[in-house]
Amino acid sequence: MTSPSYAHHFSLNNLPFGVASSATHASQCATRLQNTVIFLGALQESGYFDEITDLPKGIFTNATLNEYAALPKTVHTAVRAKLQSVLSEMDSLPKDYKADISKVKLHLPISIPGFTDFSNSLNHVQNAGRAILNDPSPPPGFFHFPIGYTGRASTVVVSGTPITRPCGHFYDRTNPTPKTVVYGPSRALDYELELGVIVGKSFDWGTGKGIAAKDAEEYVFGFVLLNDWSARDIQGLEMVPLGPLNGKAFGSTISPWIITTDALAPFRAAGPGSVPRVELAGHLQEQKQGNFDIVMSVEIIHPSTTANGQAAAGEQFEGKAISSIAISSAKDLFWSHRQMVAHLTSCGSDLRTGDLLGTGTVSGSEEGSFGCLLESTKGGKQAVKLADGNERIYLLDGDIVRMTAVLGSEDSGVGFGECIGEILPAKQ
Repeated sequence: MTSPSYAHHFSLNNLPFGVASSATHASQCATRLQNTVIFLGALQESGYFDEITDLPKGIFTNATLNEYAALPKTVHTAVRAKLQSVLSEMDSLPKDYKADISKVKLHLPISIPGFTDFSNSLNHVQNAGRAILNDPSPPPGFFHFPIGYTGRASTVVVSGTPITRPCGHFYDRTNPTPKTVVYGPSRALDYELELGVIVGKSFDWGTGKGIAAKDAEEYVFGFVLLNDWSARDIQGLEMVPLGPLNGKAFGSTISPWIITTDALAPFRAAGPGSVPRVELAGHLQEQKQGNFDIVMSVEIIHPSTTANGQAAAGEQFEGKAISSIAISSAKDLFWSHRQMVAHLTSCGSDLRTGDLLGTGTVSGSEEGSFGCLLESTKGGKQAVKLADGNERIYLLDGDIVRMTAVLGSEDSGVGFGECIGEILPAKQ
């Protein structure tokens, strides 16, 4: 289900990290330039990185990026500079070290020991509050710290992996008897447009002091797109009085390429939280340019019997309609990735290499900028119009959700590619 149509996302300004395999290469660390995947294990074995003395031998032959992500930022910067030098002469690189994106399989790029999902968008919590409670007031702690919960790391999957509709307990809205709880396939399956922060350097809280936001980027390896799928009906019942469990634990999808903080650095932007509504605790105080100007979008690709919106013959989704649902920007997040790290470690929590920290749904304040169907449909009260004239309240079996993100102009060449997943019927 991987598309080769994102070449412009992957210029020399990007050079992301992932894990790939092919008919001639075992799973190993890789990077991507336009639509060419470069096998870093093969490059290292041929001596291309010998001058970087702090880079352990054979590290790129690993089937995850954890060992590499844990290295100091100085090593990451040196490897990036070397790759930019080598790949500026891509044609001279031996064919044995590279393959077209259509000829490789992309794997989960990192082993994820822990997953914490935050809710960093003021727009999202206000939009969701209006939809569910008819009250846009944020939770009482929102302006004091980034709120969040612990998710299920074992069900994080790589883009292209199908998602099975979960079963669970929820109120039967079709039953005239009030508050009738039933068990069955979710009737309110939703997506959430998020960014995922990948922890690089680990942190041991044995020092007795957490990480300050101003120092937190040292511990961040990079970013991925994250679709934190949600069963709204299951989630709605179990969140009284605790946080989400089975309504969120059945699957979360990340994009296969980790975009490094070095690649994102030119796109720093001030977020709305750069001027706090309250006096922040010292460890959460942040520089003004705390966010990245990442423009994110989400589409629903769905079966269609009309020609409207359909992919052309021979294209990846021939016979299906492609409906653009929303475009939003990560620069609007109230809390930054640094503040997420600072808050998590302020209580005694450690960080482990590969930990995934979700930003929560990235939403704007206007129609067409909402990062989930809960917001777009006003809590299921107003259908979303699709390109072929059909409608959606929540996702149907066979729907494919595709998320993409890019920074700067198309010529800048820094993007995330895609994060994609298809909904399969529930297993009874």
